[in-house]
Amino acid sequence: MESFYHSHAILTFLIFFPLVGAVAAFLAGDRNARQVALWVGIIEFLVSLPLLWTFDATGTCAQPMQFGAMVPGQETINAPMQNCVAAAWIPDWGIFYRIGMDGISLYMVLLTTLLLPLMVLGSWTYIRDRQKWFYAMLLALTTGVVGVFVSLDMFLFYVFWEMMLIPMYFLIGIWGGKERIYASVKFFLYTASGSLLMLVAILYLFFKTQQVHGVPSFSYYDFLQTNGMLSPREQGFLFLAFALAFAIKVPVFPFHTWLPHAHVQAPTAGSVILAGVLLKMGTYGFIRFAMPLFPLASASDTVIMTALVLGLIGIIYAAMVAAVQPNAKRLVAYTSVAHLGFVILGIFAFNLQGVQGALLVMIGHGLSTPMLFFLLGMLYERRHSYELVDFGGLAASIPVFAVMLVFAAMASVGLPGTAGFFSEFLVLLGTFRSHPYVALIASTGVIFAAYYMLPMVQKTVFNALGSRANRDIPDLNAREILILAPLVALIVYLGLYPKPVLDRMQPAAQHLVSSMESARAAYLAGPGTLGNVASAPQ
Repeated sequence: MESFYHSHAILTFLIFFPLVGAVAAFLAGDRNARQVALWVGIIEFLVSLPLLWTFDATGTCAQPMQFGAMVPGQETINAPMQNCVAAAWIPDWGIFYRIGMDGISLYMVLLTTLLLPLMVLGSWTYIRDRQKWFYAMLLALTTGVVGVFVSLDMFLFYVFWEMMLIPMYFLIGIWGGKERIYASVKFFLYTASGSLLMLVAILYLFFKTQQVHGVPSFSYYDFLQTNGMLSPREQGFLFLAFALAFAIKVPVFPFHTWLPHAHVQAPTAGSVILAGVLLKMGTYGFIRFAMPLFPLASASDTVIMTALVLGLIGIIYAAMVAAVQPNAKRLVAYTSVAHLGFVILGIFAFNLQGVQGALLVMIGHGLSTPMLFFLLGMLYERRHSYELVDFGGLAASIPVFAVMLVFAAMASVGLPGTAGFFSEFLVLLGTFRSHPYVALIASTGVIFAAYYMLPMVQKTVFNALGSRANRDIPDLNAREILILAPLVALIVYLGLYPKPVLDRMQPAAQHLVSSMESARAAYLAGPGTLGNVASAPQ
């Protein structure tokens, strides 16, 4: 068992078991699909859980790992990466099954496996039509998401990135609301457009790597060793292609317009996985790919200030727009733009506090916002509406629901004692160290969060009890409480004691910060130091 959790076998299982489960759920038919999907989700989560204590934050893939055309002397993985493998897939083109995990991808994988069984339970009575197709799509989507977080081959990464897009398109387009076709097409076009530009950049790097090393390779580590051979102009254009794909996925202002439509029209499970995990693929892309592959471009004044300004706009603009939304689900959708604006600030602060804070925001947001969407989905099943005007006084008729909604809202605002407090504090601290005025402006986002979230709670549960329909609805049942309980526990745990999470992420975060500090120094020193970036820690 120990060797299983210290080899690539655990990651391979977590990637492909949901895909096998998707086939099984489809074959089980509409009558049994949800039971199959639930057991697949439970097994997936239970198998992933021991990674919390078997993961060694200081470990590396130190054994010789032939990752394709590795630069001479770079045959081992010196980064804090574990559970690595490089098995031939299409070796003539340098395409290998290359996967591995560090402290950053660890928590993204665990967040995905945690949400999977909860989404199945949340869809238990919500999804009534074409159940075998729905649960097959949900499980196939999980394969794509986990694959993205552990891929160390750029071709493999792109396959999983695109694989994720198709199930999500159908989840919105088939089981969504009245405007589901418009929302799903907009989601697809936005994401696919950015992905195509990223594919062009990947192919450019592939041919550049082959030109430099004489052997074809899509290895992430080979691409890292090639960045010193790229001119600042090349790095700028390639970074732009990657950054656009990731900015759309986050989404960063002004590429956010697809998100409110997708959230409002998506079924509850679609909104949960979209907010909980899919948006994090964009910020993860910046951390894992865009910044390390193109360090000089990432460290330029233009890129840093553009990222900080767009992050600030996202925080403040999204808060203002959320405050006037009459639709509760659309309001919560805009909060994601604001929260992930903090992630962008933390990433481009280029210091350990900022990066760790950004990663903690990703985890905290991946717990509190899915909880809000679960609650709104439960309310929709009872009242068939997301409009705030249709509610009021629910604390009198469904008090358990009201308590859960207040808690989720406070977690989203960042109340001390919840995961959002520590994460936003670290982001603001890290940003203040590098850009004090940006941090001061961003801190107003905490106030604006209360400005849009507290009125929503008041209109929903604390105003005068509305129509008779609000008086007669049932409170949360055991299944629904079971969905919310682990989210509540984790939000409180991370709010009171985030140290274990920060400790496991620290080596990977410090590795990124060291690389970017070297890149920043090289950028400030001028073009003559271009080659020095390639020798920085990778």
